[in-house]
Amino acid sequence: MSQHHQVENIKIEAGMLSLLVDGKFIEHSLETLSPLLAQATSQEQSVFEISPSGYGIHWPLIDEDISVDGLLGIVHQPLQHKKSA
Repeated sequence: MSQHHQVENIKIEAGMLSLLVDGKFIEHSLETLSPLLAQATSQEQSVFEISPSGYGIHWPLIDEDISVDGLLGIVHQPLQHKKSA
């Protein structure tokens, strides 16, 4: 299966989430990114899953999800439906 994003080296240290996405270093403050993740224990923060497509990261112990596109600042527009005449 081909991935949309290559997500690697996810680390949470000193209140910051850092990772590599498609070879690009990304870093975000947990407080602004996810207060739930910021308040989680180190154990809860250390257990995560990367979606097969590379579109998201899931922390199952706290049921938190973060969009990789969101970390990259990519905003998706809703699909426009064509009206039939």
